[in-house]
Amino acid sequence: MSSEPKPPTDEIKLSDHFNFRRLLKFTFPSISMVVFMSVYGVVDGFFVSNFVGKVPFAALNFIMPFLMLLCFIGFLFGTGGGALIAKTLGEGDRVKANRIFSMLVYLSIALGILLMIFGMLKLRSAAEFLGARGELLEMCMRYGQIALFGLPAYVLQSEFQILFATAEKPQLGFYMTVAAGVANIVLDAFFILALGWGLEGAAAATALSECIGGFLPLIYFARPNSSLLRLTKTSFDGRALIQTITNGASELLTSVSMSLVGMLYNWQLLNYAGSDGVAAFGVIMYVNFIFVSIFIGYEVGASPLVSYNFGAQNFAELKNLLHKSLTLISAFAVAMFLSAELLARTLSMIFVGYDADLMALTVRAFKIYAFSYLFSGFAIFSSAFFTALNNGFISAVISALRTLVFEVTAVLTFPLLWGIDGIWLAMVGAEVMAVIVAALFLYFNRKRYRYW
Repeated sequence: MSSEPKPPTDEIKLSDHFNFRRLLKFTFPSISMVVFMSVYGVVDGFFVSNFVGKVPFAALNFIMPFLMLLCFIGFLFGTGGGALIAKTLGEGDRVKANRIFSMLVYLSIALGILLMIFGMLKLRSAAEFLGARGELLEMCMRYGQIALFGLPAYVLQSEFQILFATAEKPQLGFYMTVAAGVANIVLDAFFILALGWGLEGAAAATALSECIGGFLPLIYFARPNSSLLRLTKTSFDGRALIQTITNGASELLTSVSMSLVGMLYNWQLLNYAGSDGVAAFGVIMYVNFIFVSIFIGYEVGASPLVSYNFGAQNFAELKNLLHKSLTLISAFAVAMFLSAELLARTLSMIFVGYDADLMALTVRAFKIYAFSYLFSGFAIFSSAFFTALNNGFISAVISALRTLVFEVTAVLTFPLLWGIDGIWLAMVGAEVMAVIVAALFLYFNRKRYRYW
């Protein structure tokens, strides 16, 4: 008879033992939540490209990295704070966990407002610095000035997206995301098709849907609820904040780096292919959001389990979670690569089927870029795994090398060898190097954390 602990048959707890079925059941709401969030984020691009025009579509994608750069607080506090909160829960101190949770949420609101104001003041200079001129610049301004009003809510939305799993309520996080996503789709159709607001309508739809995604969870956690977390009275805890920032340093670097690298991609593409190159990259990024969100959603769901068991010193379960996660990541990687190769033309047609030359450029780019999916999930999970172990330094090194070093180097040098194809190959090369680095860190730290 097996001595393996039997998990309860009802609601899944952080303290349970996880087989493949149970692990997928717990992480599936987080995966679905992030995927759906990515899907409704793509809606703006679909409506703008098909019903407003190619140049407005390029403008939306051109200014988006700057807007996303301003949202780093939500990802930083969600990931870094989630790891600390789950570890604290694993240690049995729920009161302290709620104090940390409350402090981070209140700080997020204040910082989100400050970042919105900063974005308003720097929007034009940022677009000009990145190379936007004439019509492209003005359209960047038209979209960005309205979209920035939703930034404080988006900071909260991205933070709660991670913390719902920590609170043992990943399903509720998914429902909140669906509500925001449906609102965005409906409002995009209404503002763009019915009212004819064009680019401004897309921005307004996004900002309003972000308010739903950010403020509904705020109301939930402010009231008595059945989750592990609730907003309470708190005080400033500098030590917890520093640990949160340290834990979340990798997510901060990833968020900032993705925005900076996105700007660099746009700059290179303007030089090699003009606005068509920017538009093609925009299509790839939209589809990429959906594909990579499977990896991100999995690590969002699995990270609290790792942190909790690390805090509880349950090393057998820690080993179990790592081994099963690497197996699942491998399956996801192969499935996404094959899907991307098979669906490249169909997915490209959804956005740019009206322009034959742009369509051909996008399909070729997508087929090259798809090879990155064979490697990206391992680097993403490895970085998140060390964050969950409250080792923000290693996590940050993996993220920094992956995005700031490997990808920047590749996107600057590969085009010199292979022209525009080198831009699409840059991500593949960066992900291969990142996986090698991640594997080395996992190997050399196996005895320290006893997960192997």
